[in-house]
Amino acid sequence: MKPGVAPLAVTALAAALFCILPLPIAAQAMSQPSSQLTYPIRRIPPAAFPELPKNLITELERRGCTIPQPYTDGKENVIRGEFAKPGQTDWAVLCSTQGSTSLLVFWNGKTTNPLVLDKFSDDPHRTFDWYIRAVDRKSILDHYRAYGGPKPPPIDHHGIEYGGEHASVFLYRYRGKWLTLQGAD
Repeated sequence: MKPGVAPLAVTALAAALFCILPLPIAAQAMSQPSSQLTYPIRRIPPAAFPELPKNLITELERRGCTIPQPYTDGKENVIRGEFAKPGQTDWAVLCSTQGSTSLLVFWNGKTTNPLVLDKFSDDPHRTFDWYIRAVDRKSILDHYRAYGGPKPPPIDHHGIEYGGEHASVFLYRYRGKWLTLQGAD
């Protein structure tokens, strides 16, 4: 390669990338320190989840909830599973309202006394990457074997994987209490 060709190629590539970046993002990135950048959280209404029972949609709307989405294009953060005991269909939802997000669990699909399992403030200076997923016995035990952590109790129903891009935990209800087990690292 001739001297000066590589720097020219890098300069051309950088110029090309700059041209295809959306202008508002490029302008914001150039005018603000990274700690001041804001990342809008994509939120969608509960009614956008046709699998969610109507009574839960109504309750989530009454609470003013929207469902925050990680930076993917899909629809996430509404899950169904047997979180209390085998044979009982429960629902877990991330509910975003008034600047914070809560992890709600609706027992047996009923709107009475949902459990607020966790709550945190939304941070507009950080990309929203939180998610929930139903996890089964195999997944819980595989993660325990791979990463260690607290020994799981006997597993006979689902848990909830709860985390973000870099790590997660498995929440598992056992004998009336929620245990925090090893998730993805």
